[in-house]
Order: sequence, then C-alpha cells, then structure tokens
Amino acid sequence: MGIIKVTGSSFEQDVLKADTPVLADLWAPWCGPCIALGPTIEELAKDYEGKVKVVKINIDEHPELATRYSVMSIPTLLVFNKGEVVEQLIGLVPKARIEAKIKPYI
Repeated sequence: MGIIKVTGSSFEQDVLKADTPVLADLWAPWCGPCIALGPTIEELAKDYEGKVKVVKINIDEHPELATRYSVMSIPTLLVFNKGEVVEQLIGLVPKARIEAKIKPYI
C-alpha cells in the first residue's frame, strides 16, 4: 500500500474511518526537518504494511486539517486509532520513538 497522500476530501475515509491505526505525517515541502523525516516515514510504511496505514498531509495544500488538529509546528505526527488522535509527536524524531507510539494500537 505504501504512503497515502491525504486531501481534505479523502481525510474522513482514509484516516477517520480506517480499519487500522493511522500514522499521519503533517508536513510541508519547504520544511527541512519534514524532508529529513521522509525516509523514516517510508521505512515505517514498509515495516508496518497491513498493520498501520501511513498517510502524508501537506499542510500548505490542506491548512484546514492543520487547524483542526491545532498543529503549530511541523513535522507533526499524529497517531489515530478508531478515528481519534491517541498520540502526537512534534519535530524530527527517531524511528524508535515513533514505533513506541504506534505499537500499543496494533
């Protein structure tokens, strides 16, 4: 499945109604730490394929989603479980820390 690019119109179906936990990466193309986190997000998408849905949300294209979840800094990672935000990480964080946040929901 890989990483899914989510839009405002696909957010409800792709994230809120997902059958599995969702790791959402809220980012922007001009953000250096966001770009640096990209390969880690790709690894997580491969490592947890079928167990966790990994999505990317470009906050420049979909600012309403950033506002909805009070995103003040990027990158922000949100873990959704059954349509609710259950975990949040802000900044360039190591893979192990992200895994520690998603594993309880698998």
